[in-house]
Amino acid sequence: MKYDQETIIEKNITLSFEFERYLQENPRLLAQIPDDAEVVLLPKDDPELCRINLETACKAQQVGAQNLVFVEIEALAADQSAFVYESSLRVI
Repeated sequence: MKYDQETIIEKNITLSFEFERYLQENPRLLAQIPDDAEVVLLPKDDPELCRINLETACKAQQVGAQNLVFVEIEALAADQSAFVYESSLRVI
C-alpha cells in the first residue's frame, strides 16, 4: 500500500506521541538517547511506514544529519500507552 503525505504525517504523529509517553514511563530508555539525536521510528508492524521513515533518514544523512537514533517498534498496544514489546535502539 502506498501512503499519501497526510497519512504518513498522521501515522508518525501517533508513533511519536506514543513513544514520548513510553519514554516518560521508562526513563532508562531515554537515558540511552543522546541529547542532540534525531529519532527515527521504525514500526515493524507497518512495513510501508518503516520503509518511508528509513528512506527519509537516509536522505537526511546525505545532507549532513548526524546522531540518528533508530527505534524499532514491534507494535503499539491497542488499549494502553506503551509499546507491546521493548523497543530496540540502534545509534548510527
